[in-house]
Amino acid sequence: MTESWSLYHPEIPEFLRRLADTPPMARLRQVGMNCGCEYTAFPRFAGWAPYSRFDHSLGVGLIVWHFTGDLRQSAAGLLHDVATPVFAHTVDFLNGDHLRQEATEALTAEFIARSPELQALLREYGLTTADVADYHRYPIADNDSPQLSADRLEYTLGDLRCYGFADAETVRAFYTDLTVEKNEAGVPELSFRTPETARAFTEAALSVSRVYVADEDRFAMEALARLLRAALDRGVLTAADLYTTEPLVIRKL
Repeated sequence: MTESWSLYHPEIPEFLRRLADTPPMARLRQVGMNCGCEYTAFPRFAGWAPYSRFDHSLGVGLIVWHFTGDLRQSAAGLLHDVATPVFAHTVDFLNGDHLRQEATEALTAEFIARSPELQALLREYGLTTADVADYHRYPIADNDSPQLSADRLEYTLGDLRCYGFADAETVRAFYTDLTVEKNEAGVPELSFRTPETARAFTEAALSVSRVYVADEDRFAMEALARLLRAALDRGVLTAADLYTTEPLVIRKL
């Protein structure tokens, strides 16, 4: 969904581009957003447009930059999925954490800290690992559902395009109606200017949510998690393999 980047912000700032060019981020080009479902033969998933964790992550960084102009928050948004394993939240099923989906975020600080490329860039821009390893600190980047954050916004808009539920003009209309306002708790939050657009976005987002809870989706993730568990138990895969790329793991399977 790279075509969305120019919508989120007219250009990619140099600091985001350089952070995105590091090896830990480049790995995400071969980790999908759809948790392995795109590899199944279910008709529901046929014809999905390619959509990677890299596409999503750079999109989140751009959205945060567009609405805050803050380097620290934008870098945190960009790096929030740097520790995502292959097949993403399928590994939450493997770890018994599919309801909270927090286990796949546990290694974010470690991934950032052990990358010499990221560390060099962070020092150059006056940032630390602590500044960017927990995007939950920044409400424009992330907050609790049903609030709207850059992370939730990006994957909703991306999936609307990926699943064919909305065209480019509809997605553009949603995005250009957004601003930042203080919510009921006095915290900055992405907000629609017009109730009509907010309602249309909500209805569109519900269509995406129905895919997430479809029987085929939940079955595919659970079946793939069991396959990964069997491969780990038999020594076909190692735990480290889960943090490589999907093409590599598929070849081993």
